[in-house]
Amino acid sequence: MSDATGTRRGRSAEGRAEVRRELVAAAAGLFADRGYDETTVDDIATAAGVGRRTFFRYFRGKEDALSPDHELGLARIAEVFAGAHSTEPLLPLVLRAAETVFDLYLDDVDIARQRFQLVHDVPALRDRESASVHHYRRLFTRELTARLAGVPDGELRAAVSAAALVAAHNQALRRWLADGGRRGDVDTCREHFRRVAPMLPLGDEPGLEDVTRRLERAAGVLEQRTPGPMMPRQETPQQRTG
Repeated sequence: MSDATGTRRGRSAEGRAEVRRELVAAAAGLFADRGYDETTVDDIATAAGVGRRTFFRYFRGKEDALSPDHELGLARIAEVFAGAHSTEPLLPLVLRAAETVFDLYLDDVDIARQRFQLVHDVPALRDRESASVHHYRRLFTRELTARLAGVPDGELRAAVSAAALVAAHNQALRRWLADGGRRGDVDTCREHFRRVAPMLPLGDEPGLEDVTRRLERAAGVLEQRTPGPMMPRQETPQQRTG
């Protein structure tokens, strides 16, 4: 495939997605086989069957070539918020918006597993992935701040909720990928992510104090259900003299 062919395919959304997938697959394979430092942009472009200029239409550098399409992920989240009715409760809305990003990893689970290992091993890729977290947190903060305008501690609630959502999403993804990243376990991954719901200060009761109270109540219930150490039995005077 020549660079001209790659350029022609890039004129349609489907074609661009196809070229991008091929570049990501080429980068993942080369990073795994040769090593990140030993692989060049030209190597990736050649392996994908396109030219150097085509590569740079999709990525700024080789450290970006293994990242999920975060621009698409951010666009999907923004679309969920834009299409939501003004009366939709915030909690299910933010969960629904965040879960759209899981699809970025389900498009190619083999690449997702390779990416997970490489990001763990290569500091440059790890730094690039960490930087992407900021964009998701900023988007959620902006959307929530707008919807919590006039609510007591609205800006604080928005910031706390955005940070917790992104952290829970990343933790669920890492857990899923560390366990093998199997499609059959995706529902478990989503359920794990949704455990963040009662921790978010987005319910009807105002203030972050409600979250603290709920966590304290939950901890109290767990303590009551957990049997304590067996105390030595105290003998009665009659038992001691009997």
